[in-house]
Amino acid sequence: MAASQRDISVSEFFAKNRHLLGFDNPRKALLTTVKEAVDNSLDACEEASILPEIWVHIESTGNNRYKIGIQDNGPGIMKKQIPLIFGKLLYGSKFHRLRMSRGQQGIGISAAGMYGMLTTGKPVKIISKISIRKPSHYYELQIDTKKNRPEILNGKGDGEDIPPGEKGHKYLEKHGIEWETHYDAAEDKKAVEVRSGTRVTIELEGRFHRGRGSVDDYLEQTAIANPHVTLHYEDPEGNKKSYPRSTDQLPVEPKEIKPHPYGVELGRLVTMLKDSQATTLSAFLTTSFSRVTNSVARKICEGAKLSTRASTTKIGRQQADALYQAIQVTKISNPSTDCISPIGEECLLKGLYTVVPGEFFVAATRPPSVYRGNPFQIEVALAFGAANQAKKVTREALVQLLSESDARTLRQFIVTTFDGLGPDAADRILKVAEMGTRLSPGKLKSKDIDRLHDAMRNVNLSEGQSMQVLRYANRVPLQFQPAGCAITQSVMNTNWRPYGLSQSRGSLPSGPVTIMVHMASVWVPFTSESKEAVASYPEIQKELRLAFQTVGRKLGMYLNRRKKVKQEGERRNVFLRYLGEVANAVSDINETDRQGLYDQLLKVAQRKTAEADAKFDKRGRRVEKNSDFGDNVIIVDQDAMEEDFDDETGESIPVKSQKTFL
Repeated sequence: MAASQRDISVSEFFAKNRHLLGFDNPRKALLTTVKEAVDNSLDACEEASILPEIWVHIESTGNNRYKIGIQDNGPGIMKKQIPLIFGKLLYGSKFHRLRMSRGQQGIGISAAGMYGMLTTGKPVKIISKISIRKPSHYYELQIDTKKNRPEILNGKGDGEDIPPGEKGHKYLEKHGIEWETHYDAAEDKKAVEVRSGTRVTIELEGRFHRGRGSVDDYLEQTAIANPHVTLHYEDPEGNKKSYPRSTDQLPVEPKEIKPHPYGVELGRLVTMLKDSQATTLSAFLTTSFSRVTNSVARKICEGAKLSTRASTTKIGRQQADALYQAIQVTKISNPSTDCISPIGEECLLKGLYTVVPGEFFVAATRPPSVYRGNPFQIEVALAFGAANQAKKVTREALVQLLSESDARTLRQFIVTTFDGLGPDAADRILKVAEMGTRLSPGKLKSKDIDRLHDAMRNVNLSEGQSMQVLRYANRVPLQFQPAGCAITQSVMNTNWRPYGLSQSRGSLPSGPVTIMVHMASVWVPFTSESKEAVASYPEIQKELRLAFQTVGRKLGMYLNRRKKVKQEGERRNVFLRYLGEVANAVSDINETDRQGLYDQLLKVAQRKTAEADAKFDKRGRRVEKNSDFGDNVIIVDQDAMEEDFDDETGESIPVKSQKTFL
C-alpha cells in the first residue's frame, strides 16, 4: 500500500473536482470561463491606468461546443509569463498582496483552459501584444495535470512571434489567428489601431442560454458596476451588442498594505517569525504589520512578557502563543482603507439608472469597516418602480427562452427565467393564459406561446413581485448560490415594512424594486473557490443592515410622499365633483354670481389639497421649496414613465423621454 502512495498535484486535484471552481455543468462552465477572462482583463487595464475596452465573442463549433474569445486593450503580458499564467494553477500576482482586485487565487483562467482541454481536447490559444512597434507573442498550450505545468504545442515549444504592422495583420489572417486589430471608428473618422492587449481563446463543452445566470445577464451587470468600461459582445447567433462607457474616469487605484495583526492567526504568526529578516521582535512587529508603531510594539511585547530586543529566531511555540494573545488584547488602530476602491455613490446611480428602468433611485456608501483585520466597504443602490423583464420580453425572445430552458414545467420556467417573479406571479400568468402549471416548456405550440406572451404582458406583476437582488464583490457580479450568500440573507433579515414594502417573515420584500449591493475588500470571504457567495461574518452583516436602512429610509420618504399626493388628489376629485352643484344652489338662494362663486370655491379646494400639486426635480428636491431627501437620489418624472408597446416587436416605446442624470 505504501508503494502506491504518491503526491497529487493541485491541477490533478481540480481536474477531478472541477465543480469546486464553478465548472459543475456545461451551462455554468461557459459563463465561468467568460467571467474569469473578463475579470482578468479589467484588472490588467486598471492597473496600467488604461480605460478598458473588452471584446467578448462566443461561437458555436458543434453540438454543445463553443469557442470563446476574450480580448482587452490592456498592457499585454511579457512573453515568458504567458505560459505560466494560462497553463499553471495557483500562479499569479494577487494572492500574496493585500489590495482590492477581482482575481485573488491565480486559479480561474488556467482552470477554464484545463476544462476546455478535458472536454474538447483543444489547447488554449493566447496572443499578447505589449507595444505597437514590437512583435506579438502567440501560444497554443495545455496543462500537464500531473505536474501542474504548461505544455507549449506551437513554435517547437517556444511559441511564435508575430511581426508588428501590416505584415503582422496579414500573418494573423493567413493563419486564422483571431485578433481585433482596430477600435470601432465613428463616422467620417479613421479607425485607430489597438496598441496593446491580450486575447485568450478557449474551446469547451458548454450550453448557451439566455435569461437569469446567462452571459448576457453577466455582461449587463458588469456594465452597471464598471461604468468606465466599454464592452463589445457577439453571441453564438451573430447578434452584436455594445455597452459603451458612461464615464472616462478610472477608479482610484488601490494601494497595497501589510497584514493587520488582528487578521493573523497563530499558525501564520509562527510562519512569519520564521521567515522574517528582522533581527529583533520590535522590528518584526513594526515592519511586518500595518498600524504597529514602536509604542504599540512595546505594549504588545510587555503584554507577552517578552523583550523588544528578543531575537525572532529564538521565539518558541509558547512565546509565540503569548505574543498572539497579547496582540488580541492590545488596542491597535484599524488598517488603512486606501487599499480598497469603492464604486462611489454617483457612479452607482449612473450605472443603475442607465440599465434599470424605474421612477426612484437612491445610493449609499458605508464608511470602511474591518473583519478579521481585513478592510471592507459596503455600497448599496436601489431602484423602485422597475417593470419586470417578463412584461418586456418579445415573442421571438420568449420562443428562444422556451427552447433553451431546462425547466421541467412551465411554472418552473417562469420562476427561474425572470428575476423577481415568484410562484404566485407565475400562477397568475398561467391562469390568464388558461394553461396548466405542469406543461413542458419545450412542447408548447404556436398558439400556446401567443397566449402565454399576451398574459405576461397584461397581467399585473407588481403585486407579489419580489425584490431583485444584484450582488457584487470587488465589482464582479455574483450570479449563483444566492441563498447561501450573506448579502441575500441580510436583505431577507432586514425589516422592509417600515419603508413601505410588504414582506413575509424570512423572505425577500415584495414590490417592483431592484437593489444592487457591492462589497469591496482586500480579501472577500467567499464560501468556495468558485467565488459565488460571500460568507456571513457578523461585521459584514452589520454593515449590510445599516446600508439597507439608509436607502430604505429614503425609499420610505418617497413612498409616503407619493401616497400623500395620491390621497390629496383623490380628495380634490371629490371636491371638484360637487363644486358645480354647490355653486348653482348657493347662487339660486342668494342670487349671487355663479361663476365667481365657483372660482372662489375652486381656489379653496386647491389650497386645501395643495399637496396634490407637489413636484420634485430629478435629485428629489421639491420644486417649490427645499426637500429633505438628501443627496444621491434620482426621481424620474412620472409623465416620462408612460409607455406604449409595439404590437409587432413587443418592445416598450417611451411616450416622453426620461430626464438624464449628469
